[in-house]
Amino acid sequence: MKNKIYIIALLLISCLISSCESDDEDKSDFQNSVLALSDFKQSTNNSYKYIVTGASWIGIAWETTIIIVDGKATERHFKYTITQGFGNNIPQGELEWIEKGSEIGSHTNGEPALTLDEIYKKAEQEWLIKRDNVKIHFETKNNGLISICGYEADDCQDDCFVGVNIKSIESLQ
Repeated sequence: MKNKIYIIALLLISCLISSCESDDEDKSDFQNSVLALSDFKQSTNNSYKYIVTGASWIGIAWETTIIIVDGKATERHFKYTITQGFGNNIPQGELEWIEKGSEIGSHTNGEPALTLDEIYKKAEQEWLIKRDNVKIHFETKNNGLISICGYEADDCQDDCFVGVNIKSIESLQ
């Protein structure tokens, strides 16, 4: 009987240790990405563009391109890339549009025109917070910069991801 208790105790302790190691690894990955962001901003004079993608189970997909010049959003371009889930009643002006300057934010669809600094802040303060019953996603496939960051509820079936999916990040120089 004592052996069983010791085995159970050892299993619980090993689970706790591996859980902590995973959390530490995630934090380390994020911190490494923050360093990559600092280097990227310096090498690009904080002028770049990035493309955020999204999709829904109903058969639509979209992308939003954000252009940042000297650390400020100057342009936001939105377009649906797959429209099978729509009927034929969508006006062309809603399928694709460009906002510049003071127009930025005038459309409701599309990703907000955030800088990468603002995305990293949301990642740290909102998307990467440890919660019960959610799976956290964090990847850095854009040369060490965020490519996927967010979470989804374990029991959710459709369109549950909260966060960002960045397809590409490029210098404007």
